[in-house]
Amino acid sequence: MSIPDWLVPIRDGARSITGEDITKFLPPEDAATRPGAVLMLFGEGEDGPDLLLTERAHDMRSHPGQVSFPGGSVDPTDESPVAAALREAQEEVGLEPAWVDVLATLPELWLPPSNFAVTPVLAWWRENSPVRVVDPAEVHAVFRTPISELLDPEHRVTVTHPMGYSSPGFLIGADKDVLLWGFTAGLINKLFDFVGLTLPWDASVTRELPGYMLGIRQD
Repeated sequence: MSIPDWLVPIRDGARSITGEDITKFLPPEDAATRPGAVLMLFGEGEDGPDLLLTERAHDMRSHPGQVSFPGGSVDPTDESPVAAALREAQEEVGLEPAWVDVLATLPELWLPPSNFAVTPVLAWWRENSPVRVVDPAEVHAVFRTPISELLDPEHRVTVTHPMGYSSPGFLIGADKDVLLWGFTAGLINKLFDFVGLTLPWDASVTRELPGYMLGIRQD
């Protein structure tokens, strides 16, 4: 399967994209950050082009229930951030790396709460392979989310945090009851803006973070 036209500008323009184009949080100079990588894997699913996302287990100590790209730390045995992103995706969802074409890497981005300097790895699913929850202790669910649903203004919201900050968000899942927000949502939002896919949406529609994402037990 060939990549869709709207992915070509990201692939070809990845070297011209700067960290400032995506986020205000950039790795501080001379800081001892932790290297990480995430896999932004697009593919052709049953409902058209889609994006692979995971929902973290709801009882994890850090970022419980967070919807994110497969990924994690770059280990000393990883040859590169690309290798780390593919390895993590295989460990988390059973992805077959041989069926993935890596298109580009984006600038390293900083996640202040965890001090990760994360390299997003842009890739295309050349051949679909089955994905699943490999370890329920880490991953609650796996989503192949249609791009059309992410672009639908009815599925766009502004997510508010009790500490006072907010970010663009998306409602995903079969019932649109799973909240995608934070770093992952911000990166998706910026890339859609970059290629001109974003449709007008009402940023005044807000959703508060559910308790489980804040580490509040739901007994």
